This record gives sequence, C-alpha cells and structure tokens, in this order.
Amino acid sequence: MPGSFMVGMQSPRPRLNIAFVLARRFTLSAYANFVDVLRLAADEGDRSRPILCRWAVIGPDRTPIPSSCGTRVEPDARPEDPAQYDYVVVIGGLIGAVQPLAPELTAFLHRAAAAGVPLAGICTGAFILAREGLMKGHRCCVSWFHHDDFTAEFQDMQPVSDQIFVVDGNRLSCSGGVSAAHLAAFLVDRHIGRAAARKSLAIMMIDSQQGASHPQPGLPLELSTDDSLVRRALLAMQQRLDSPPTVAALAELLGVGRRKLERHFSRALGLSPAEACVRIRLAQARMLLERTDRTVTQIADETGFCDASHLIRIFREVEGQTPERWRQGLAGLAAAQETA
Repeated sequence: MPGSFMVGMQSPRPRLNIAFVLARRFTLSAYANFVDVLRLAADEGDRSRPILCRWAVIGPDRTPIPSSCGTRVEPDARPEDPAQYDYVVVIGGLIGAVQPLAPELTAFLHRAAAAGVPLAGICTGAFILAREGLMKGHRCCVSWFHHDDFTAEFQDMQPVSDQIFVVDGNRLSCSGGVSAAHLAAFLVDRHIGRAAARKSLAIMMIDSQQGASHPQPGLPLELSTDDSLVRRALLAMQQRLDSPPTVAALAELLGVGRRKLERHFSRALGLSPAEACVRIRLAQARMLLERTDRTVTQIADETGFCDASHLIRIFREVEGQTPERWRQGLAGLAAAQETA
C-alpha cells in the first residue's frame, strides 16, 4: 500500500484512495482542507486511522515540497501505478510563481488519464491540468480571483467562476480554500456515505455540506478585460470596497498617471475608473442583498457608500427600484419556483 502511514497495518482495501500531486509553492489551505476531510472520515472512531479512506503525496523522491507559506510536505509514495488510486488530486500554487511539476509527475498524470482515473484540479491545480491538455472537453472551475488569469492563458476555455466546484465526468475542479473541503466531502459522500461527510465538516466547524452549484463567496465578476493595467486597477478596487480610492490615489498606487489610467479604462471598458468602481460596488451590494440578511445600512457601509440613502439613490438609478424592493422581488421569485 502507498504511503509511510500504511507501514505495519493490515486492513482491507479502502473505499476511497487518493493520490495528491503538489505543485511547488502549492496552496497549503487547499491541501489541508481536502486531506482533513479524508482524515476525519477515514475512521469509524475518532483516532484518524486511515481505514475507510487513504491518501498519499506523490513525488519522484522524498524531497519536501514547499507550500506558498513556506511549510513543506514530504512525499510518501512514488509515481508508479495510478490505477491503484480512485482519484488523483492536483493542488496548485501561486499564479506567476515557478511551479512546474517534475517530469515523472506529469507522466503520472497522463498515465492516470489514460487509465481512466479521475483527475481533480484544486485551486490553481486546474491550470496545471489545462497546461497538460488534460481538461480539454471538460468544464473547469477556478476562483473568481483567477478567472481573468485563466482566460488569458487558455483562450479556448471558459472557466466556471460562480460556483464552488465542478464535476464533469472524470474531471473535477474547485476554487480552493474551503471549497476544497466541500469537494472532498462530495467524494466521501459518494464513496463512504453522507454521515461520514457530515461528520468531517462538523468537526472542521463548517456548518453544512455545500453542493457544486453553491456560489463562490468571493467578489462578483462584474467587469473583465484583457488590459493588464485595467485588470490591476479593478482588482485594487475590489480589495478596497469599503473605502474606494479616488482616481488619483488609484493611479498613484499603480504607478501611472491619472490620464493614462483613464485612457486605458475608456478603451477597455468604455467607462471611467470612477464609473467602474461604482459598478463593482453595486455588484457586491446585489450579492449581499441576495445571499445575506444584512441591512441596507450594513451593506452600504461594506461597499463604500456614504450611508444607506446614498446606496438607495444609486441603486434606484441603476435598477429602477430600491435595494429592499429588489431583494423582496428575488424572495418572491424563489418562493414561486419552490411551489411550481
């Protein structure tokens, strides 16, 4: 059996057996969330014994693999026969960082695909699978945060960035973070049982199991562009929703002149930076109205409007109704669909 934790153990074949392929500078939280769901579901008691499911970190040797935060994980199985695993899970790392896989690991992924072993891309692991041509013909989930990075690199693919994970045949992908726990729980539910999945999430203080279509909790993708300067500016706006920067402050932050920034916005989006900022903040306000029970006053504060009156005025100009009336309309539509 793979993995040093199997030494000396005599137990039946697990119901769920997973191989992890970690990119250099992989995201530790994505790996930890995924593997902890397995750990907590693996034992019928509470001793985390790998009985019902097992896992191994694959590597050409035992050289520790550094995560993006510096913590290192030592591989415990070689890239031999992928058919012994039920899934091969690839955990990606920082965008722009050098994170190539060893040739032995890319060969392992291709052998797994050829053998029909399902492949999963976690966080930016979807990028790695796509670069290897292993996501062709499949839907692919990436974080809203990396949506534009993905479309810029893979122009023939349209990623899913409005839900937490995607299962498309023998390809799985998720946006990272806590969604890795939900994807792992989906697999535990499928192979071991719903009670085991719920047990894992409960111990991890995750309220309930979420399905694939559950929306990502991040910021909405209101605007997108191929212009790198405008993309950086939009990201800076998204990260400062509660205190939106002036155009002058934004230009200074990006190291360009105000007029240059305005020209780029006009060409890329047909909007001024200030108009784009309002669009982004309104998109966030709509998301909070739809998904939370926060008051209009609270939402105004979180999205950088002066007060509730300011948000109501701008919202009415765009949507033709107040935020509360818009929210009530959504609730009424949902109720009608449930009774249909």
